[in-house]
Amino acid sequence: MFAVFPSARKVVQLIALPFVALALAACDTIPGGGFGGGPSINTGDAVPVALLVPGGSGLTTDELLSQSLENAARLAMRDLNGATIDLRVYQTAGDAGTAAARAQQAVDDGAKIILGPVYAASANAVGNAVAGDNVAVLSFSNNAAIAGGNVFVLGPTFQNTANRMVGYARSQGKQRFVVVHGQDSAGNQGRDAISSAVTAQGASVVGTVGYALSQQDVIAAIPQIKSAVEGNAADAIFMTTDTASALPLLSQLLPEAGVTSETSQFIGLTRWDIPAQTLSLPGVQGGWFAVPDPAASATFSAQYQGAYGGVPHPIGGLAFDGIAAIGALVSQGNADALTGAALTQGAGFRGASGIFRLRADGTNERGLAVATITDAQVTILSPAPQSFGGAGF
Repeated sequence: MFAVFPSARKVVQLIALPFVALALAACDTIPGGGFGGGPSINTGDAVPVALLVPGGSGLTTDELLSQSLENAARLAMRDLNGATIDLRVYQTAGDAGTAAARAQQAVDDGAKIILGPVYAASANAVGNAVAGDNVAVLSFSNNAAIAGGNVFVLGPTFQNTANRMVGYARSQGKQRFVVVHGQDSAGNQGRDAISSAVTAQGASVVGTVGYALSQQDVIAAIPQIKSAVEGNAADAIFMTTDTASALPLLSQLLPEAGVTSETSQFIGLTRWDIPAQTLSLPGVQGGWFAVPDPAASATFSAQYQGAYGGVPHPIGGLAFDGIAAIGALVSQGNADALTGAALTQGAGFRGASGIFRLRADGTNERGLAVATITDAQVTILSPAPQSFGGAGF
């Protein structure tokens, strides 16, 4: 096992969730390529919205997350440009079966759209449970495997990050990529996302090196990575790992083996600025990674602290995003505000961490900034976009 930042391990795993963890594996997904339906609503009345949170599981982490999600949702409700939402909170106990039952109860109670739940298996079960009711599910998962049909994922996806990072790398002249990934579900999905982004943007994956999740296997992979880089004249190394796993070891051993960002740019699929200790690692200096819009994130955090006296959970902002999107659509006064076509409008929405939009395949696109680390400080290389073009928000 990795012996990296042991005192911060639990914190790292928690705060990395929206950017790294794929949570539970998906069960049967909803058939079909998109959600074309949706209920008709009366925008002159309060729109019933069900918020499914993992409370009731007995885990303190789930209780804290549940409260932060509800707080963030209610914070978003304060400024909806005339739209009114009737927020109804249901506890799922972090269990897929319970989540499905609560979702059906919420629809029976009149909910027009479901916000949540958090875990992928629960979100998948909820989607299946209410598919026949013509109700969309805006889940807090980032597992693209469950997206589709009436299920949307609000969490940042690997594909979105890979697209942004490859696009920036290409703008800086990078053409030949070596992909380095852990041999687990998250690592394999990250590898596939990177490969897809590289191919789509006219570059080449010239090498792929996987490693089992142990210190010994990471060490054994170093010569393979070096050979892949030097043997294929790679100018970029794209890693799927996070700071709680192999990143500290890779960023130390690769430079010791003569492979650095100066010759083959290090790129991360996850955030390299969490926890703060990571910023001081010599090997990550000059590496590139994506972050949510810093200005938008800071504004949301300040508003949340002002309202509730504490910092939001790292994925609490997803509940804010869901309510912001629903409110923006309802405020337009259209009875079809919660249909698939409305939810996937090209212009998107503004949320807790910047702009985002839902895609017809159930995934999402978020406006991300590209950052680097210089002298143990985060520097923005390319700011987050402020619009997707087209009509306004």
